[in-house]
Amino acid sequence: MTDTEAEAFAGIPTTTFADLLGRAHVMDIGIRPLWGPVPRVAGPAFTVSCPPGDNLMLHAAIHRAPSGSVIVVESGDLDFALAGGNVCAVAQRNGVAAFVADGLIRDLGEVRELGFPVFARGIIPIPGAKKAVRPLNQPVRCGGVRVESGDVVVADEEGVVVVPAARAEEVLRAARAKLAKEAEETLDDWEKAHRARIDELLAAGGFEG
Repeated sequence: MTDTEAEAFAGIPTTTFADLLGRAHVMDIGIRPLWGPVPRVAGPAFTVSCPPGDNLMLHAAIHRAPSGSVIVVESGDLDFALAGGNVCAVAQRNGVAAFVADGLIRDLGEVRELGFPVFARGIIPIPGAKKAVRPLNQPVRCGGVRVESGDVVVADEEGVVVVPAARAEEVLRAARAKLAKEAEETLDDWEKAHRARIDELLAAGGFEG
């Protein structure tokens, strides 16, 4: 993915992609920005799997992920941190766009000061071990969503959406068209259409009033 393509995805809210893709492509509410206001980020997924209590492969990934990548981590660990301030700083220096982690980090103050976007389940001060070797860029599950290497990850204050790589161009075109249509609609237009739709649904359900 080129920088221009990443910028195109980052220019579109996650809500728009969620409307197009549906629930299966939206991570659960536990995967959230750990500081704010966080910028919207987008980039190809560089996937990592870490067993509970271990963070070796995430620490390996920051030296291997191409610039512009969003490192997506499967872990599920709520007892030990996957990364801290130095790991985030090196990732940022190497061009990584963000971490999206099904787990925890530490050194939040340092990460906030860096301005490095991290979407995760929370923070804890104790780090994990570094023993478990696993392959990188294999399919993972993060926040309940299957993520494959190269899928487009878009994350902002609303949440995290995963656009399958095979559908990236199609979904981007549809998102742009949707935003353009919405931009032409006034609030009065929206309210009129919305009320008509709601009233129709109410009538179909037998509501009177």
